[in-house]
Amino acid sequence: MSVDVLTFGLNHVSAPVAVRERVAFPIDVLKPALDTLRATFGTGVREAAILSTCNRTEIYCAAEPHVAERLPEWMADFNSLRSAELTPHLYRYNQNEAVRHAFRVASGLDSMVLGEPQILGQMKDAVRAANEAGSLGTLLHQLFQRTFSVAKEVRTQTAIGAHSVSMAAAAVRLAERVFGDLSQAKVLFIGAGEMIELCATHFAAVNPCSIVVANRTQERAESLASRFMGSTMKLADVPERLADFDVVVSCTASTLPILGLGMVERAVRSRRHRPVVMVDLAVPRDIETEVGRLDDVYLYTVDDLGRFVQRGADARQAAVVQAEAIIDTQVQHYMHWLSTRAIVPAILDVQQSVEKVRQHELERARRMLARGDDPAEVIEMLAHGLTQKYMHGPMAELTRSEGAEREQLLDLLPRLLPSTTRRR
Repeated sequence: MSVDVLTFGLNHVSAPVAVRERVAFPIDVLKPALDTLRATFGTGVREAAILSTCNRTEIYCAAEPHVAERLPEWMADFNSLRSAELTPHLYRYNQNEAVRHAFRVASGLDSMVLGEPQILGQMKDAVRAANEAGSLGTLLHQLFQRTFSVAKEVRTQTAIGAHSVSMAAAAVRLAERVFGDLSQAKVLFIGAGEMIELCATHFAAVNPCSIVVANRTQERAESLASRFMGSTMKLADVPERLADFDVVVSCTASTLPILGLGMVERAVRSRRHRPVVMVDLAVPRDIETEVGRLDDVYLYTVDDLGRFVQRGADARQAAVVQAEAIIDTQVQHYMHWLSTRAIVPAILDVQQSVEKVRQHELERARRMLARGDDPAEVIEMLAHGLTQKYMHGPMAELTRSEGAEREQLLDLLPRLLPSTTRRR
């Protein structure tokens, strides 16, 4: 059965955050998910990797063609969803289009923020997790290595990220829209991952009144806070202290909301309706959707920030054209490599057949030498025997052929047998 390279999933274009958060795979779920995927499909899925970020959940497979039709059902079942809820938002790419998609994703061309660099690190994490789960093989390993190489080429050879406005920078600008000068603002970061680190860097640049980090792991919170002369607090203390903060940025791996409607309502009352900006960069979301309906609460999700940063996309269109040209070339290279693998079994068969002939003739020559035959005659016999056996098949086919088939063989033989001089 043939094996195809397949990409399957959803992203910020095909699905709203309300759907994306229901099929997100936290890092600790990736191995069990990959194990379940391979157990479900057996040998139908030879290799697999799962990429899950706030903007996308994608499965990369080296799989038999029939697997593609059943993947939506598997993803829905694994996440306790009905297929009808998920299917309208899914896309599927096969072979060269799957390869092209992987290259575009890693290069930041398929991101909410055009040219953003974080996705490359997230894809490397996904590959690392797949490797640890034992679900990576030759096809996907080669695909991802080429993907990383293409992303590096795009970022060094084009200006794809030159005018990029990051999600973190957008969060600062949206907060400034509400408060103007942020020098008197108190900022709370919930989480201590890469995205929070980026946000903290951008907020620290505008010198807020204070920065506080709350995280499940105290050590990581202290490490991040110390870089920006901030302080830390326990996650358990957030409900009591939430009213102290003017800006709240949250991005955790929690599967349940951290800030609920009732908690935020109490904080707003304590603030006597002074405005508060809340930025939820997590998928699944850290802040309940209903919070956005409260007066004096300016709640922005990852999709809101994405729409904000897309305004500068026109300035990068020339770089996009360059990047797409690089990707087109590299897709061709990968597909050529993939096609050469398809003939490997035939090459092995030829090698085994030739080896059998060689061994047979060699054994015969050794027996002749052992009984004392003239070595020169043995060598001559060996050369003659090999030549006759190797030439028998091609010559027989040429003799039996007619018309166009014979013409094709006559054109092919000089390339198969370089020493042969074509005679007509």
